Amino acid sequence: MSFYDDSTLLFLAAGAVYKDGKINTIKPAAPNTRAPLLVTRGSNLTATRVDKNGLIEKGRENLFKQSNNFNTTPWASSVTLTSGQSGYDGSNDAWLLTKTSSGAQSVYNYINETGVMTMSVYAKAGSTNWMRLTQGGKTAYFDLSGSGAVGTSSNGIDQTITSVGNGWFRCTLTANKTTAGQTPIYPYTAEGDASGSTDSIYIQDSQFEQGLVATEYIESGASSGKGGLLENEPRFNYPIGGGSPHLLLEPSRTNLVSNNEYLEGNTEFSILSSSVTFADYTETSPDGNENALRVLEAEGSGSHNWYYSNLGGVTNGTTYCISFFAKSIRGRNISINEGGVGMDVQGIIDLSDGSILADVHNNISVEPYGNGWYRISAVGAMNGTSQRIIFYSVDGTSTSFEGNTTSGVSLWGVQLEEGSYPTSYIPNHSGGSVSRELELVQTADVSSLNLIGQNEGVFFLDYEFLDGQTAESQNWIALESENGQERVLIYKSPSNSKIQVYHVANNSLVFNYNTNVTIVPNTRYKIAFKYSSGDIAVVINGSLIVTNSSTYTRGSDLSRVIFNESNVQPSCKVHQTIVLTSGWDNLDLAILTGLTGYYASFSAMATALNYTIYE
Repeated sequence: MSFYDDSTLLFLAAGAVYKDGKINTIKPAAPNTRAPLLVTRGSNLTATRVDKNGLIEKGRENLFKQSNNFNTTPWASSVTLTSGQSGYDGSNDAWLLTKTSSGAQSVYNYINETGVMTMSVYAKAGSTNWMRLTQGGKTAYFDLSGSGAVGTSSNGIDQTITSVGNGWFRCTLTANKTTAGQTPIYPYTAEGDASGSTDSIYIQDSQFEQGLVATEYIESGASSGKGGLLENEPRFNYPIGGGSPHLLLEPSRTNLVSNNEYLEGNTEFSILSSSVTFADYTETSPDGNENALRVLEAEGSGSHNWYYSNLGGVTNGTTYCISFFAKSIRGRNISINEGGVGMDVQGIIDLSDGSILADVHNNISVEPYGNGWYRISAVGAMNGTSQRIIFYSVDGTSTSFEGNTTSGVSLWGVQLEEGSYPTSYIPNHSGGSVSRELELVQTADVSSLNLIGQNEGVFFLDYEFLDGQTAESQNWIALESENGQERVLIYKSPSNSKIQVYHVANNSLVFNYNTNVTIVPNTRYKIAFKYSSGDIAVVINGSLIVTNSSTYTRGSDLSRVIFNESNVQPSCKVHQTIVLTSGWDNLDLAILTGLTGYYASFSAMATALNYTIYE
């Protein structure tokens, strides 16, 4: 089969290699025609994806600049700093901090950012066993002797000490930081005692990051250090149950839930009549960290519930989607309810298998996320003054029962977004809302590509739409000239949710056809659009949809593939894109768009065609 050998661009999600925001497409047989795709998505780290291990991957940032250069600006110090010390990792990158007089002395950075933050540093006892960490007025003491221990703490959320061997510990302090300020690291003579004048400790690799846990250390220099899913990195999203990834493209969305992982710090989350307890954050969440809230029932008969109220930034009559991750504790299920006024939602979800036991408004959906976790979402219009959503711990199907102190549910990642369907998880560790910007994907360096350079060819797409709505997203994907006046376009009709095709040459409309194929969300469509003057055809999933004999003359080369423009919100999963040269008849295209049965996987297809699959 020679479809792929005759392509001038071949993007295959399972075989893509990406670096610095570029997706390197599989190289076709013809030389010098490789066309990397460039992804842009704004400047923050609010986007997430599901990685190949089935975990939600976030962007991470070490806000400490010069994270292991404590004698360099922006660090300041009232202690003596000696570099070149033996470190926890076998290097000589540790530092000795030595006081020069009695009293509290430290090395410190200054952090402007606020929100739920975790400060961490590797530390070892020197002449003293004690260290104190402080951020935003929150403090914790750490005993660096023996097996290590956390001492007195004040006003923080959590503090930990973990041995990493050879007398070294990683010490963390998590707090809800509400003001800008210093983040000092102190040697202490004893807990609460800074009287010593020559106390010393060893430190290495400091980190200051958003969230409830300290993640893997990220080295930083003159700017902050970043890791995980970066701002403009393509999101190759993997199915939870395994299999090949797809390129995830989504519209801009805003998560209106502040502190959506540290729900105790969200003043809008409240317990009803002391019927449950926000216990701790010891449950491993879908991102693989111990940062999920355990909600335990109180003793006594009745309802065991809590609620999210006074929803900020919402408008009555507007449609919103609420979503959250839930896991059973000792066999309990979960219910969500509008509470009389608020969002139109009322139902019960079985957390043993994700089945929906009740759904009064028929607007609840459930998606498994592994390890007992389910993402539950509901869509509805705000319709009341209190705008409240109530959560219940459920015994079977009953929301009123004799509770205990060991059963309940684990909760993580609550999200409220304007829209008619849930998008990927948006973490928010601040007191306000956060937004994920829309994604733009297009071939990079378009002036040098000259992908087609002729009046005819085939534009092939293998992708699935994420929603079935008619107004919000057109899923606009095109092969076009750099000036946009030449275009072969495939998109969702804004009027009736059918696949529509559109062809412009020399800035004049050649062909516009609203097909009879109604889009089913989360269903894959393989579309071949043959553009040739006098011989136009569209084939979808092996079926010839339409032919057309319109003639045209092209004014510019089709030189780039673009997955959306700034004013058109994408919402799809892209599995494969191919740009083919001319000469294919309609039967060829029917075979091309019906390839699902030919190969068991992308890897098998690429192997058969002698293309290399990269991890």
